[in-house]
This record gives sequence, C-alpha cells and structure tokens, in this order.
Amino acid sequence: MAEHAVVIAGGGPTGMMLAAELALAQVDVVILERRATPDPDRSRAGGLHARTIEVLDQRGVAERFLEKGTVMQIQGFGRIPLDISDFPTRHHYGLAIPQIETERLLATWVHGLGVPTMREREVTGFTQDDTGVDVALSDGTSMRAAYLVGCDGGRSAIRKAAGIEFAGWAPSTSWLMAEVEMDEEPEFGLRPGGGIGPAEDGDRIRVVLTEREVEHAGEPTLEDVREALIASDGTDYGVHGLVSASRFTDNTRQAVSYRDGRVLLAGDAAHVHPPLGGQGLNVGVQDAVNLGWKLAQVVKETSPQDLLVTYHDERHPVGARVLQTTMAQVALTTPGDRHDALRDTLTELLSMDEPRRPLAGSLSGLDIHYDLGPGHPLLGRRMPDLDIETAESPRRVYEFLHDARPVLLNLDRPDVLDIAPWTDRVRLIDAGYRGPWELPVLGSVTAPAAVLIRPDGYVAWVGDGTNAGLRDALTTWFGGGN
Repeated sequence: MAEHAVVIAGGGPTGMMLAAELALAQVDVVILERRATPDPDRSRAGGLHARTIEVLDQRGVAERFLEKGTVMQIQGFGRIPLDISDFPTRHHYGLAIPQIETERLLATWVHGLGVPTMREREVTGFTQDDTGVDVALSDGTSMRAAYLVGCDGGRSAIRKAAGIEFAGWAPSTSWLMAEVEMDEEPEFGLRPGGGIGPAEDGDRIRVVLTEREVEHAGEPTLEDVREALIASDGTDYGVHGLVSASRFTDNTRQAVSYRDGRVLLAGDAAHVHPPLGGQGLNVGVQDAVNLGWKLAQVVKETSPQDLLVTYHDERHPVGARVLQTTMAQVALTTPGDRHDALRDTLTELLSMDEPRRPLAGSLSGLDIHYDLGPGHPLLGRRMPDLDIETAESPRRVYEFLHDARPVLLNLDRPDVLDIAPWTDRVRLIDAGYRGPWELPVLGSVTAPAAVLIRPDGYVAWVGDGTNAGLRDALTTWFGGGN
C-alpha cells in the first residue's frame, strides 16, 4: 500500500495551491484527480481578486499570472462596480483570467515543486484511526495517509463519507452559461440576471442568462439557449453552433465543520454559493494557504493537532460571510422593477467612499481579520507589502515569504528580540521603514516596533519595543522552543 503524509482529493485550484504550500514545507503530498486531462470548459471563474494576487505574490509567482491575464477593476457587488484603485496595496485591482489558464499555471508550478498528480483516481471511501487514514480508490487500489484533504468540489465525496453536514439553502434560481455562434451580433453588456459578451477567443459569443425553471433533467441544449435569449432580449439572434453549455444555481451551503479528525475540507467541498462577485476560486485558494502551513507543522510534529482547530475557526467565518454576500447579490440581480429600484439605490449609495470601501474590502479579501484577541489593529490582518531597508539592500516584505516560512520583522533596535529556540523555524529580519502604515478600509495605523508574520501573510504578534507576548505567540503558532 502506498503511503503519503497528505493525500489531496481534487486537483483544481484549491487542491493545487494546498499541494504547493505543503511542498514548500517539504511535506510528502500527492494529488488525486478524477479527470484524465484538464477540462477546457472549466472557465466559470474568470478572475483573481486582489488578496489572491497578493497570496501568489507572497510565493513569488504572481507575475506568471499577471502576464497571462488582464489587469482591470473587476470588483463588483451585484453588477455594481466597486473601484479599489485607492486601496493601499500593490495589487489594487483584479485580474481577468480564465480558470483553465489559472489551473495550467498552478499545475506548472506544482509540478516544478515535485508534487505528483495521479489522474483518473477518485476516492471511493476511507477509514481513519488515531494514526492515519486508509483511502480507497476507484481503480481498486488504496493508500495510507497521515491526513486526507477533500478539495473535490461541491459534491465532495470526502465530505459525504465523513458525514459532515452541508447546511444551507436549496437553489431558487438557475443560470445557463454557453458559448455559441450567432447570425446577428447582440448588444454586449449586462441584462437582468445575466449578460452577453465575446468569448475569450473573440470568434464566439458567451451567454449567461437566467432560466425560467430551476430544476432540469439533463444538460443544456441549443434550444435551451434559444429560449433564454428570447425571454431576455426578444430574439435568438440566429443562435447556432453550440460549443459548450452548462448550468449553475444559487445553491448556497457550508460544511458545519471543516475538519473531522484527520480529514479536512477546503474550497467548494467546504462551501458552495452562486458565482456572483467571483469569490469562489479565490476563497478556496485562501483556504489552502491558511491550512497548508498549519498542516505541515502538525505532520512534522512541530505543533500539536490543536493547531488545526484554528483552520476551521479562522476560515469558517470567512466562508459564511461569502455566502451572505452572494445571497444578497442574487436578490439584487433578480429581474423585476422592485429589484431594479433597489439596485439603483445601492448604485448611488456605493458611489460614495464610506459604504464602498468596507464592501470592496470584503469582496476583494483585503479586509480579512482573524480574531487573535485584543491588541494593535494589525493583529490578525494581512501584512502590508512594505518597501523596507535591510543591511544588504532594499527589499519588499513579501520577498521573505516566498518559501512559506514565518518571519519576525524587527523595525526597532537590533538584538532586542530573542527567538533563539525558534531559529530553525522563524526567520528574523532586522530592517528599517519610515513610511506610513495603512490598511485597506481601516486607513492609517500606528507604526509597530516589530511584527511576527505567519507563512500565510497574517500578523500573529505586534511588538512595542520589548519581548512582551512574543514567546507565547511563537509557541502558539510555531510550536515549543527547542
């Protein structure tokens, strides 16, 4: 029986990001993927939000994605644009990039890190005990893992086999998405409940429209596309040449727990919601970055299993907020005069900075705040990517996170901070910085003397020029000292 430290079920963006995080931590990990090859129709997620770009920047791979996508203001709430160009981040924008391209870039990165992907392998069941998980596969073989992570989508076999409840709301609306050819060119733009625009290659038309019925027995057909166009625009534009078609709904559910013993969930396996706002892929990738370093430390026995409790505690509230905002967007985009009036009112409201910034911060992921207790406003928030001066040269903070190790950034007198028992795990950087400290939504904050930055880029401790609280923070997040 093959053995691995971690088995990941699902080779989509969440699974690949998690595999990369574990590989950077030198953890033995394998991806199991039921698809024989990447599916070219997996293009529902059309963009990356600012915090996801920052996460990729923390690992030194953001440029790969920026080169293949289009930088633009893609943030929106119920099709109401939300400009984030005034946010204090290097990436104060979104990136329009098809999911298939995102998956290709992630796969190249993961392969370069030495992670094997076993295709046409699907988990059919598992049993776990105090020391690991026996995983049964669709080809009749099995493998043993210390931990199993379900990144296998909204119909997750891992979640179902673990018996984790998927609580939420049944679908009330169905959307049809298709790439087609048309005899007449339609007016490109948004419609109530959807929109029409050019496909990525520019030769075909992409249609996303609300359907009259929620339940459907089979896959969408050309006739279904024709009916949706007539209902929306009063004409079918001579539609023909159906290239691809799929459906999605506003089914909205969340796993009540992201962990059951040695089995964990991430991405769509942990939460599903309508794609309005384009948050799904982004939230999954950020789940993976939160989980990866914690799971690596537990696998290596650097930290106790209790560290995995913080994965659920931190990410479940983030997922719940996404469910809430997407449900609100469905209500806002539902066709009808009353909903149009609500949308017009909110459009006017969100043109003002005060209401715009908190909502844009939430949707972009830049305002995420993990509750690490009282203290400095930086505590539990993303570390800004400052331009700092080190003894060797000017550097960016995110450069020190490329290897997914924690960093203690000392901006005060050298030799003040003592981390001798943790030097094998935590990198101490003495540097200078004299610029402003600004956070999205919150604005200016008091400059700290030092910050302890977790591998996921969030601040675990803020110093005041002394060691007060530092040892406790180091022990909590990175295990006891040697």
